[in-house]
Amino acid sequence: MLTIVVLISGTGSNLRALLEAVSEPDFPARVIAVGGDREAEGFLHAEAFGIPTFMVPWEQFPSREDWAQELATQLEVWRPDLVVLSGLMRVLPAGLVDVWSPRMINTHPAYLPEFPGAHGVRDALAAGAAQTGATVHIVDAGVDTGPVLAQERVPIETDDTERTLHERIKPVERRLLIDVVRRIADGDLDLAAAASVP
Repeated sequence: MLTIVVLISGTGSNLRALLEAVSEPDFPARVIAVGGDREAEGFLHAEAFGIPTFMVPWEQFPSREDWAQELATQLEVWRPDLVVLSGLMRVLPAGLVDVWSPRMINTHPAYLPEFPGAHGVRDALAAGAAQTGATVHIVDAGVDTGPVLAQERVPIETDDTERTLHERIKPVERRLLIDVVRRIADGDLDLAAAASVP
């Protein structure tokens, strides 16, 4: 059984979908804890499913490295097989990533390498793109630069706003995330092999 810790910063809509999926008796993975860098709505989903939570408040640490050290300590407590970044709005220091990669994955609301970073949906609209997408990738030391595990295109409608486009991307993100987690748990997706592909 694959064990997972999910890290969040916001509403946790991807987290909710993952919790619903893993609660099915035949799903080969379990979320064992949910962590975050701030008080977040997503913790309510964890509580609803009886999942333990922890918080490492960003503003309580003098540097990104100090914050990441405490996050690393928390992850070590749980020792998950996989860490899922699900809307965690922090770039993790290379030292922490090196410890967990390739067993740390992220969802991103764009068709990487297009529109990386915190504003992928807004950037796609600003660029006048005809389509964008959703991606699940291995986390590396860059910003949304790790090896792609799954992605799918989403067309941009002429009247899309950032909100409407993001709402249409989210279901695709959720589906891709759940599929990737299942494939990892079933042994159909080898993260070490995926990470070694140039």
